[in-house]
Amino acid sequence: MTRPTAAHLGRPHQADTATTDRRTCTGRGTRIASMRIRIDGTDLPGRRTGAEADALRRGNVHVGVQRKAEVIDLVPADAADATWHVEVSSREVDGMLDVGGPWVHGRPGARFLYLSWGAVTEDGFAMFRRAKLMFTDVPTELLRAAHEGGGVLVGRVGLTDAAGGPLCARVPPPAIAWTVE
Repeated sequence: MTRPTAAHLGRPHQADTATTDRRTCTGRGTRIASMRIRIDGTDLPGRRTGAEADALRRGNVHVGVQRKAEVIDLVPADAADATWHVEVSSREVDGMLDVGGPWVHGRPGARFLYLSWGAVTEDGFAMFRRAKLMFTDVPTELLRAAHEGGGVLVGRVGLTDAAGGPLCARVPPPAIAWTVE
């Protein structure tokens, strides 16, 4: 388990925050770009009433974005909202866009970001549930616009599932709405 630090508790890492400089490079006909992504989470489950929300608050449950195996930028389950900024690499391969980097999980054609839920304890972060935000669910024109520097790819998602608990598993539209801003 990873012991939470100030960086884990809602403060972005300097090296990981989205920058205004857009880095691109080419090699062997492939354009690699830096794509900025913002995830806006609303309706966190700990803000509701009832036994499930009470248990989340008592259990010190937080949600964060997963970078490799580490969950960072943790937000309490009873926060008003949550926002995460990540930067991924994007490149065109055989006419298709692919993304990569430490925030991206999965194999080519099935890449995603993780929002991970867990309890913050003296021993660290004990993950118990994750939500997958699939890049294949982003409309192609939006993904391409973000790849080409047309703005920040923004995903807006309610973080409470139908039963009142933390959102988990694959999160398809319309549960997440993608735009470029």
